Amino acid sequence: MRILLISPCHAEGAWLQKALQESAHSLQRAAELRDGLHIAGEEAFDAVIAVALDGAMLPELLTLLPRFAQASNGATIIAVLGIEASAQARSQLLRAGADACFRYPFSFIEMHERMLALLRTGAAPVTHTTLGALGPQTLADSDAIAPLLDASTREIVEGARRAELTRREYLLVECLLRQPNMPVPRDQMIRYAWPEKDDIDPSTVNLVVSRLRRKLEREAIEVRIETISRYGYQLTLPKLA
Repeated sequence: MRILLISPCHAEGAWLQKALQESAHSLQRAAELRDGLHIAGEEAFDAVIAVALDGAMLPELLTLLPRFAQASNGATIIAVLGIEASAQARSQLLRAGADACFRYPFSFIEMHERMLALLRTGAAPVTHTTLGALGPQTLADSDAIAPLLDASTREIVEGARRAELTRREYLLVECLLRQPNMPVPRDQMIRYAWPEKDDIDPSTVNLVVSRLRRKLEREAIEVRIETISRYGYQLTLPKLA
């Protein structure tokens, strides 16, 4: 899942970033709300999490929430407020466009499950990756079938066949699954699978893809990762029998 985390540089934001990354998500982080709004309009995200522990940020968040909903094209929007935030403040955020609102301290497990539930019920744009969390899905526009990505075990699942993936491999497959049977540029794959790195050699992607291909072949998983010369890669789905 591709998540935009908007949080000032403080310990709570760092903790949330680490927890999301350890849950096998691709994370983009912004320190300011307006920077986050710009990023949300430039790239597709499944969820936007805005952290405003300081009450002074609340008026700006209330003002910008409707624009976030528009810029992010229906992504799930979650607000995280400080311990002093009142029920009235949380209600205002929900009316302004937030899909869920939490007050610090909160349970990450609860927040994460709420986010996944919102994705399942259609609060966010449905991608093939999002659908994959529910089980193998036949794509509406073809006779191909998409595999399942199991975030709890970090595996790709195709029928009864499974292949365990590293975090980078998992994110690369997830990135490719967002546009199945279509070429994906290498730089987009780098941003998705190495979001915390500023400078990744393109050859690193090639090495990870080579490992992925060997794993898929070893487990007889039929999806193929094809090289698109001077561009990137394409994940080609198997046809239904």
